[in-house]
Amino acid sequence: MVVKIMPLTLDLFESLPPHPRRCVFWEVEPDVAPGEQGKSFSSEFDKEAWLSMVMLEWGTCAQIAVEESTDTTIGVAFYAPPGRVPRARSFPTAPVSADAVLLTSVRTAPGHDGVAEALVGAVVADLVRRGVRAVEAFGIVRSSATTTGEGEELCPGCVIDAHFLKESGFDVVASHPRFPRLRLELDEGLGWKSGVEAALQRLFVIAQIDLTGSERAPLAVPVGSARHRSAG
Repeated sequence: MVVKIMPLTLDLFESLPPHPRRCVFWEVEPDVAPGEQGKSFSSEFDKEAWLSMVMLEWGTCAQIAVEESTDTTIGVAFYAPPGRVPRARSFPTAPVSADAVLLTSVRTAPGHDGVAEALVGAVVADLVRRGVRAVEAFGIVRSSATTTGEGEELCPGCVIDAHFLKESGFDVVASHPRFPRLRLELDEGLGWKSGVEAALQRLFVIAQIDLTGSERAPLAVPVGSARHRSAG
């Protein structure tokens, strides 16, 4: 399987899977979430409007993974300045640090090992190029609970597993039994940055061979750092 990782643009919005295309859990004010008593976060119009606003004012705010053979989007990672993410203020470990960009969600289709890791790698590479100092995320420790602790409905699939974030190099900076806030420094000297650059240079080249033995043109795809786990 050949997978391409690329920035999301508005002309690719319709290619997103239904849930990430419609869910505005992170993107709308908690007290004005669409639906009865704020319990529904589905609004394709509001999601597209949010993406358009952030892209216009700040730039790329999502990376997508596309399966080349079917041209199907199988994963997406969203990120933005915390001031553009209203839901971030409602978490018990808020606020996000002023020098950090917030990684809000990483979603992948089942059965695609390494795609979540590749998406996070693409986010990090983009932010390093843009001179961002750090990326933070609210992790979730999975349990039977379904709320943030403040009586607000939670979209569990839109919050990233804390375990996945730790395996991806994030450190806990604000502890909580349910919603720790984690951080990945992007400016800890040239050693870390050179490591990112080296990772980008070690793109995994996949050359598929058909039944006649002829070789297809190779496609460079970032390699995930660990076996894929569900990342929300």
